[in-house]
Amino acid sequence: MARNSPDARAARSIARPVDGATLKDPNDLHAAQEAMTQDQANYLKILTREAGEPFDPDLTKALAARRIAELEARRGRG
Repeated sequence: MARNSPDARAARSIARPVDGATLKDPNDLHAAQEAMTQDQANYLKILTREAGEPFDPDLTKALAARRIAELEARRGRG
């Protein structure tokens, strides 16, 4: 993906917390039970497409956070 493509810009904007917001702990009990957020789903779609891997729309917030971290680490983004 090109550095300044629309997908790259979207990925960078989704990945950053906004104005002092804190990132959710993937081990948080609520995060472990709730469906992933739309932002997580959008970012995961980008990351999985880049990695050539399937996107799982049924992940919880916690599993989505872990999957994002895993894919970012592989791509050198984390």
